[in-house]
Amino acid sequence: MGINDERDIEANLQIGPTDQGMVRLFVTADGMEIPMDFSPEEAEDIAEEIRAAVQAAQKISPRKSR
Repeated sequence: MGINDERDIEANLQIGPTDQGMVRLFVTADGMEIPMDFSPEEAEDIAEEIRAAVQAAQKISPRKSR
């Protein structure tokens, strides 16, 4: 399974701070719950990767104006 393989799975993603000063990505899908905690520095790195992926995706399929 790779990043380009499509799946017909519905999932929910929540993102927020924890009371321990971590950033939590909380995924629920098909009855499973996956909490992933990251330090603020790690979360910044993830955010940068997401921004880079957005820019790359926009070059492939430009966003249509609304």
